[in-house]
Amino acid sequence: MEKEIGIIMAAGLGTRLHPLTLQTPKPLIKVNGKPLIETIIAGLKRRGVSDIYIVVGYLKEQFAYLCGKYHGVHLLENPDFSTRNNIASVYAARAVLGTADCFICEADLFVPDPSVFDKRLDGSGYYGKMVRGYSADWVFELRDGLISRVGKGGTDTYNMVGISYFTKADARILKDRIVEAYQKEENGNLFWDEVVDRSLDRLRLKVYPVEEGQIVEIDTVEELGALDV
Repeated sequence: MEKEIGIIMAAGLGTRLHPLTLQTPKPLIKVNGKPLIETIIAGLKRRGVSDIYIVVGYLKEQFAYLCGKYHGVHLLENPDFSTRNNIASVYAARAVLGTADCFICEADLFVPDPSVFDKRLDGSGYYGKMVRGYSADWVFELRDGLISRVGKGGTDTYNMVGISYFTKADARILKDRIVEAYQKEENGNLFWDEVVDRSLDRLRLKVYPVEEGQIVEIDTVEELGALDV
């Protein structure tokens, strides 16, 4: 297997999980005694990912222990975490983006089944969960087996679950598009996935299906309580 790296975006304020996140960053909130971000790290380590870059911002010092606990874990700082959207976190990782095949993961995921990282990935794409009926969340529209739109709202299609994978060549394309977009002030509020959507002229992306419960994004205190048993 070619060298693979991981980028985990952990810079956000986690406001929807107040009051828990007033003193603890959302990725370090525990489910069943384990911080969310460590369930992601465990999956990447299981796969053999060599280096994992965690982009930090809010309460950044609390993530430092991960570098000592796990070999190959590094912290990158996003200085714009409080004023710009998550495009800033991918921009903060631009020095490593494009150096190897790469996972890009949100940090507020609970991954109870680390085998999702065992998938055979033969090209760039997003992990996705099929949702029947209408979904207002981030979805993927497909045409001829490839993603034709990344955006909010869709019917009977795959929903984003917070993990994506880019080959080294595609990660270089993504890096160039992110840097180009970020340098324009009006793009500060973009989600990085919107840059991906704008780059589908160059990127051929698949959906790698996951089953219900394999990857869980936690947005509310109630969702957390339902998992923390």
